[in-house]
Amino acid sequence: MNIALWIVQILLAVAFAVFGFPKVAQPLSELAAMMPWVNDVPGLLVRFIGLAEIAGALGLVLPGVTKIQPRLTAYAAAGLALVMIFAAIFHVTRGEFGNIGLNAVVLVLAAFVAWKRWPAA
Repeated sequence: MNIALWIVQILLAVAFAVFGFPKVAQPLSELAAMMPWVNDVPGLLVRFIGLAEIAGALGLVLPGVTKIQPRLTAYAAAGLALVMIFAAIFHVTRGEFGNIGLNAVVLVLAAFVAWKRWPAA
């Protein structure tokens, strides 16, 4: 089970880093060409979402690799699952139902990691 969790964590980390980096680094006008919703929200919110995704990606991997505060992996996964819930709600309100499938898959994977890595009570 540990190997499966690591595979899922790495895949999620790569996905969130790939999706988060453009939101932080690209000019908003270029980003809007790929993601039309960028024009409808404040620029700082777009940057914040990108930073949250990158931080979550790091949080999925670094605590386990460094053995420093490994429980943070579960918290990062739970936070990313929450981001996916908000993303799905946002896309539903805009009528962008095609994006919901990806949100749902990533939500389930992040929730799985959070559940399995959650510190024992």
